[in-house]
Formats: sequence, structure tokens, C-alpha cells
Amino acid sequence: MITPDVYYIRVDPDTRNHKGSFIQDTVYQLIEIDSSGWALICQDQATCYYVDPVCLQETPT
Repeated sequence: MITPDVYYIRVDPDTRNHKGSFIQDTVYQLIEIDSSGWALICQDQATCYYVDPVCLQETPT
């Protein structure tokens, strides 16, 4: 997906994905927030997670 607005975010410590597993504390790209309320974030093209949007913090690029 190519969009003009790219958001880089970090997650709060101890953030879990939608399956309950902890995710790595690093910089992610926010892809979307879907209709069910989960935020899709990706570290790269192969590593993506659904997380609670409340756990996200915008970070400078």
C-alpha cells in the first residue's frame, strides 16, 4: 500500500498483539486501524502485528 502519509510509531512496554504475545520494542510503520479497532503495524514486509491503538506512540522518523 502506498500512501503519502507515513506514520512511524513505537509501542508501549509490554505491548501484546491480538493473540496475546508480547511484541518487540522497536519502530513500526502504522498501516491502518481496521473497523474492529485493531491497529495493523509492520516492522518490515514480513513482520506485522495487530495491536491495541492505545499502546501506540508517534515517533519522529
